Amino acid sequence: MCGKWAAALASLLLAACVAPQPPVPSASMATLDAARAGADSGTAWAQDCTDWDDWDKRARPFHVYGDTYHVGTCGISAILIAGPAGHVLIDSGTRNGARVVLSNIRTLGFQPENLRAVLTSHEHFDHVGGLWWVHQNSGARILTSPQALPVLETGMAAANDPQYGMHDPMTPVPGRAVSAVTPGQAVEIAGLRFMPIATPGHTPGALTWQWESCEAGECKTIVYADSLSAVSADNYRFSDHAEYVQAYRDGLARLAALDCDILLTPHPSASGMRDKLLASDWQSGANCASYAADRGARLDDRLAREGTQ
Repeated sequence: MCGKWAAALASLLLAACVAPQPPVPSASMATLDAARAGADSGTAWAQDCTDWDDWDKRARPFHVYGDTYHVGTCGISAILIAGPAGHVLIDSGTRNGARVVLSNIRTLGFQPENLRAVLTSHEHFDHVGGLWWVHQNSGARILTSPQALPVLETGMAAANDPQYGMHDPMTPVPGRAVSAVTPGQAVEIAGLRFMPIATPGHTPGALTWQWESCEAGECKTIVYADSLSAVSADNYRFSDHAEYVQAYRDGLARLAALDCDILLTPHPSASGMRDKLLASDWQSGANCASYAADRGARLDDRLAREGTQ
């Protein structure tokens, strides 16, 4: 017992002798320029990853456009928007995938400690299960929807989630670190501006995010559109929830109407990201309107199948 007390005392004394660490300086313009010039264009990601790849499979980060980068895995997207006053991350990936995300941020030449906020798409473990880990390693606050906030604070799925009961609990995010945004009202973080759009359906608290990135004097509108797939537990019927289905359709209509030069999605393959990278053309393939139409058709098909059961 004495040995344990002595070890604990020694640990406390050692900690008292460690000098406070200075804050990590913000990224300079030289750092931002070097990251943009040195980042892969996505060729390596397209070579290393396959469609609908493993969620935690390590992938190299790449430059999307302007100040926007993909820092996720092969199977799950995480998007970094880097600015001189701080950075913003969208989604963390799984608990293990978050390690890849933080590593990829460092690979680009940035520091996780400069993350000012993490925005969320929808409240499932494959996209936000690593939020606790990212917060622990960066101190970044978490911004989510009002419906998703209690899920992140407790780690427990909402009872009205179509996939309720399918997933294990997540590590909760400290309540002091997470807050809700108001869909339709832009948020400004470290000089960067993001518009949250309510797109429920896949989950009750799902958000789509829209922002602008510029390079060489040309600006493009980027949209990170939520999954919006009508997937559920075996005992859930969308046709039993008329208000939810209407909210689902309203979100699809909002998505279809967005300005949308570049479409990104939480599952890269949902919007054909690999094909876009191989074609070196973000305007090829799915855009917001066609993506919303496809998800609407899948919802209609699901409802039709439920009507025959």
